[in-house]
Amino acid sequence: MRTEKDILGEVSIPADALYGVHAVRARDNFDNQVKFPLEWFRACGNVKLACYRTVRKLLKALDKEHPEMKAHLRIPDEQTLGAMEAAATAIASGDYFEYFIVPGTQGGAGTSINLNVNEIIANAALLALGKKPGDYKYVDPIEWANIYQSTNDVIPTALTLASMQLLTELEVVISRTRLKVEELETRHHNTLRIGYTQMQEAVPTTFGQLFSTYSEALSRDLWRVSKGFERIKLVNLGGGAIGTGIAIPQFFIMEVVPALKRITSLPVTQSENLADATSNMDKWVEVHATLKAHAVNLEKIVTDLRLLASGTGYSKEIELPTQQVGSSIMPGKVNPVIPEYVISSAHRIYANDQKIATLSSKGCLELNAYLPEIGVAMLESLRLLISMNRAFENKMLSGIRVYEEAARRKLFNSPAVATALSPLIGYNQAAELAKQMKKEEQNIFEANDTLGIIEPKKLKTLMEPGNLLKKGFTVSDIKELL
Repeated sequence: MRTEKDILGEVSIPADALYGVHAVRARDNFDNQVKFPLEWFRACGNVKLACYRTVRKLLKALDKEHPEMKAHLRIPDEQTLGAMEAAATAIASGDYFEYFIVPGTQGGAGTSINLNVNEIIANAALLALGKKPGDYKYVDPIEWANIYQSTNDVIPTALTLASMQLLTELEVVISRTRLKVEELETRHHNTLRIGYTQMQEAVPTTFGQLFSTYSEALSRDLWRVSKGFERIKLVNLGGGAIGTGIAIPQFFIMEVVPALKRITSLPVTQSENLADATSNMDKWVEVHATLKAHAVNLEKIVTDLRLLASGTGYSKEIELPTQQVGSSIMPGKVNPVIPEYVISSAHRIYANDQKIATLSSKGCLELNAYLPEIGVAMLESLRLLISMNRAFENKMLSGIRVYEEAARRKLFNSPAVATALSPLIGYNQAAELAKQMKKEEQNIFEANDTLGIIEPKKLKTLMEPGNLLKKGFTVSDIKELL
């Protein structure tokens, strides 16, 4: 064991641990199992790396123009900077995550996050320099690892990076989902089925038309997600505690975000109003609202398909792929687990949306203390949407089966199909046909044979997909059938 101390006293820490006193206090204070997002941790590594490279650039500028000032500025030497850069690079790759012990739900506006990362960087650098963890006279977690930084600009900037990376992944999976839906739309362009309003049989339509509505919704989702980068790209790195840049060299403020952009290749931009970017969280409210919209569309789609595949009607129109046993007592039962997973996840996202909105409004004056919880919710929603799309595409859409003949038969057995005849025979006679179909359980052709309302050959023509699916009718259409 080793002993570390802060202004509150001493704490015992395992000798080889790369975390320190600040992380231990946070872990003990916030006794919960909400895991801090790995993506955010890795993004902290990239932000720290940008800071250290900017400090190195500052050193070179001083050597060239003001060498006499190096002794008056508290800047680590190049060897120490190199060791910290290596540690930050390792964090950006996901290394040392086992030493990040601060939970996701916490107090302190993210100070514990920053301090835990600083301790890991300092101790990893110490090991690289041949020293022992905790020997902070050589590499200090705050003096060196946190040089020219504040929790209040490092941690929200890292959240922006993590969100952008997940948004990129989300774009890809939505595109794949949409492509799969478009394939189904094309394949079933003329596959007839009944359209429903208020869960009641209404008018003829096709599976192609149904899938086209899903495709359009996913296209809007993809467009909204693509705009998310623009909405969150402004960061406050370089602004320090409240965005005023206090105690930070102007050189660092000007150079650190370009350095970050070079490292990540992400479209981050330094805000022109660093105080605003530090104080206000509305960008997360806006972007998460678009994520919620996508969750809404996914829930609507899987709910529709689950209903059409359910055993509650007299005939199934589609069948979903079987994924796992559905009961411990009912042999052969298979449940629609993928739609249920998507729906459950969607409601988690709705809850996160409410959380992000309310906590963003709880910002006080120059800072929002609830950024950690906002970030945890944001990243969880992004991960859930990525997972939902993958499950939907791979486990549901890829194996969905449409019962074309059953759907067609169901349409012609439904009184709803009589609506297609009203332009030719009028509402009242169409109603008579529908009544006959219902009373005698006859299909449209049988009912017409009984009543003799329309010539059978004309009826057959009217019931062809090209006529049933025509958008509106013309006088010429009616004239041809007279």
